[in-house]
Amino acid sequence: MLPVWRGWHSSSCRSSARLRLNHRGWRRSVTAPAQATVERESHGRYDIGKPVPFWAAQDRGQRTVTRPVSLLKPRTRLSNARSFLSDGRGEILVAVATGWFLSIGVRLAYPVLLPFLRRTYGLDLTTAGLLLTTLWLCYALGQLPGGLLADRFGEGTVLVASTVISAVTLGLVAVAGSAPVVYLATGAFGFGTALYGVARFTTLSDIYPDNDGTAIGITMAAGQAGNTLLPLAAGGIATAVTWQYGFGLAVPAFAVVAVGLRLVVPARTSSATSAVDSVSLETARYVGSQLRRPEIVTVTAIQILTYCVWQAFTGFYPTYLIEIKGVSEGVATGLFSAFFATGIVVQPLTGRLYDRFGIRTALPPVLSVVVASLVALPFLEDFWPIAVGTVFLSSILGYGTITLPYMTAAFPSDMKGTGLGFLRTVYMTIGAASPVLFGALADRGYFDEGYLVLAGLVAVAVALTWWLPEQ
Repeated sequence: MLPVWRGWHSSSCRSSARLRLNHRGWRRSVTAPAQATVERESHGRYDIGKPVPFWAAQDRGQRTVTRPVSLLKPRTRLSNARSFLSDGRGEILVAVATGWFLSIGVRLAYPVLLPFLRRTYGLDLTTAGLLLTTLWLCYALGQLPGGLLADRFGEGTVLVASTVISAVTLGLVAVAGSAPVVYLATGAFGFGTALYGVARFTTLSDIYPDNDGTAIGITMAAGQAGNTLLPLAAGGIATAVTWQYGFGLAVPAFAVVAVGLRLVVPARTSSATSAVDSVSLETARYVGSQLRRPEIVTVTAIQILTYCVWQAFTGFYPTYLIEIKGVSEGVATGLFSAFFATGIVVQPLTGRLYDRFGIRTALPPVLSVVVASLVALPFLEDFWPIAVGTVFLSSILGYGTITLPYMTAAFPSDMKGTGLGFLRTVYMTIGAASPVLFGALADRGYFDEGYLVLAGLVAVAVALTWWLPEQ
């Protein structure tokens, strides 16, 4: 059962509260003042009666607050944008989005640099797929620790730590002199960036409770900008100089982002109370009861299938274009960047669809486009048909802005990071196996058939949406 927020009528507020029901089934109180006032704070973070930004005052299940009408019923688009960025939330959104731009963009540079790594270390498609599996498996295994740490020490603290670790480990990848060192450093880099994954979702969910799909969509679109620009830059640097510089030049960028996050993002955006402050049988039962809810099980199954497809597709698409479609490395890199560039538009739109219609209505059309595009891909020849197909294939980038806000919002605030971290560990661990399996299939001459298999997995995910609750 999703959390219920109850409103109160502060003595400092002259307008009355009212309840509404949104598409997630949450009841929230709405009042006129532009700032919320905390009536009761059990942890001493704010003075009684002291005005605070309304997102900071919203502690799901811990306190009750007033809500600004201007955010929910803006009179103009301009006032809506101002409200969306007010109370310091704009700076937080920009900082978190910039960190994600760098984190995901560098990880997605691996597929572009894979042909260079294969030549340097003599890797075949299977062992090249194993390198990608190492990256994404370690990224998956870091999700649960990231969620636990975010719940325990605060989201902002974990975001900064993740960025610092990423800078150090990526430097090791750049200076590695052998394949085993590259594999180990890549795994460490994947684990470091994993800490960022959960904390960014819970941070945005805390400060944008009514527009989390939009906020997360904007952040993921920033990630697509990173996926567009950074692989393109890394490929160009690798062609002109050497692939090591493609990784190494990102190290100082990580350091700058870490400083920005430290200055802008609060150490904690969620409740100071955590369900995982101590490990006990009662805690395990509580967490387990939330994870067993039917809607959580169903959306996790959908996420597993779609994430496996995303991993396999993005891991080998440039290689597929070079070896099967016969395009040059430069053209393959350009098409790969165009794939993510289209995602800059797709992800905010799908996030908005989720905010407006909910997961059961928004998700099936997006996944249906993915199925049709994957089926068509093996039959496309020549540059322009492949380019158009690449644009439609970018719809696969839109499913996450629907499923992930739903998963994040479904958990109570005292275990939001833990719950999301556990689920991300599950689906990412399973999905991390898809690149090596897809690479083994391609090594045996079934590159085209592999994409038809991926289309079948997405079709199953479409069918599973019928088991999601009505919105």
